[in-house]
Amino acid sequence: MGRGSVITPKDFLDLASHETVRQILSRLAKEGKIRRLLRGVYEYPAFSKMLNAPANPDPDAIAQAIARAHGAGVPVKLLWTREDDMRAGYYRPMYVHVLQAGLDKGGTIMAWQHRIVGQSIIGEGPMAAMVKNGIDPTSVEGASNLPYAIGHLRVELHTTNLGVPVLYWRSVGSSHNAFVTECFFDEAARAAGKDPVALRGLMLGDQERHIKVLNMAAQKAGWGTPLPAGRARGVAVHQSFRTYVAQVAEVSRQGAGFKVERVVCAVDCGLAVNPNIVVSQIESGIIYGLSAACCGAITLKDGVVEQSNFNDYPVLRMNEAPKIEVYIVSSNEKPSGIGEPGVPPIMPAVCNAIAALTGKPVRALPLSSQGIKIV
Repeated sequence: MGRGSVITPKDFLDLASHETVRQILSRLAKEGKIRRLLRGVYEYPAFSKMLNAPANPDPDAIAQAIARAHGAGVPVKLLWTREDDMRAGYYRPMYVHVLQAGLDKGGTIMAWQHRIVGQSIIGEGPMAAMVKNGIDPTSVEGASNLPYAIGHLRVELHTTNLGVPVLYWRSVGSSHNAFVTECFFDEAARAAGKDPVALRGLMLGDQERHIKVLNMAAQKAGWGTPLPAGRARGVAVHQSFRTYVAQVAEVSRQGAGFKVERVVCAVDCGLAVNPNIVVSQIESGIIYGLSAACCGAITLKDGVVEQSNFNDYPVLRMNEAPKIEVYIVSSNEKPSGIGEPGVPPIMPAVCNAIAALTGKPVRALPLSSQGIKIV
């Protein structure tokens, strides 16, 4: 009789995947083919198939590994190819947002309606208990907790099921809700004839940590100072994972395209235990989010994902990357998350800068799908 051992990330053993693996190994044990052993290793592979494990209701990679290891007589390591991973993975859901806002005579936003339509990433998985009254909190985070002092606020969620396997993505619901809310805020500011930073500062009311990062980013970026012709700045501020981030993007026209020249970021993550790690994570989040904003599209034809590798799913290259400056707010608050909060503000900050240059709002991502090229 053989001995079966499955080595996975720890979280893989915490949720539904544990049960699936147990069932597979138990069946082989009942057949007298192995003695069952399940072991979790406290390691996290970065951006791999296994990273989807905590909410993956169908741990197919582990099932495949077990199938190939059974009877082999030697340990088997299963590694998906990039093509396998891209075409058989779980994807960030596609969302449609419809917003309306009302302004008073002074140009202040007095009413805000936000309707969100898209798939749930947890509705039928092992974290389904998080859904309350039909609301997936990850679908509305960053929208239902809008920090602005708006007297009449309504956020609606309409959950759909398109048959496409979906899961979380770096910064989860904030990745799309920050883009929508911060771009729409800029549209409201332009309609009111208000400066985007000044209006944000006014409407953030008593949200002191939002205001601190907003003011710091604006000051460090030189907000309000003249820029050369063909350049503009855009701003966004957002809180996720209890961390407050403001970013100012400086964008220039380059022929038929645009170049993100500079990104200035202010972050309040509580007590910064290791400032170098804070800076590295924010820089990473900015590049990650900018890549997605520029050209990160997964499309399907006849039920099959069309993209296969970096030739048709490009990421930001070194020559396209902006100069990044990160400033940390001095704080005695409890340390908070830093791996994901750098992602949400970069998309609206860049798009608000493009809108300032063109006079036309950007209302869909990636930019490449709108004929907007980042060079």
